[in-house]
Amino acid sequence: MKLLLSACLWLGFGLQAMSAVPASDPMNDPPPSGYYVFQKVVYQNDSGWPEDRGYFERLLRNLAAHIAATDGKVEIRVVSFSAGVKLFQMAKTDPALAASLDSLRSKGVRFLICRNTLRGMNLRLEDLYGVQAADVVPSGVAEIARLQGLGFVYVHP
Repeated sequence: MKLLLSACLWLGFGLQAMSAVPASDPMNDPPPSGYYVFQKVVYQNDSGWPEDRGYFERLLRNLAAHIAATDGKVEIRVVSFSAGVKLFQMAKTDPALAASLDSLRSKGVRFLICRNTLRGMNLRLEDLYGVQAADVVPSGVAEIARLQGLGFVYVHP
């Protein structure tokens, strides 16, 4: 009898404890308030190979998801060099890529382009969608290092 009473009490306390804690759903619950603090991030964009469009779409989706996850509390720079510059060539004739770039720019994302790559690929600003003189940096790799020195966290998707 004593054993049965102990089991009932134990079960009762266990059920009470379980009902006191609301169920958590990590797939749908928003992060706790203040979970993400302001971030400064530099993304490296140096490739698209072997499937350029798919790579660039994923990169642009990742950037949008980063902004959404932090509720916009982020400063993002994307440094494009080497094959990554093809994103801006492709956006000249691809309205979906152009719209994604425009949307991200409107949310404060800055896209920086390597001058060394432009020279090496014999490209002019007119060959690239939405790129202005202020977007061109002397060296993509050196720009990433410079931004890290200014407190930006490096991401290479």
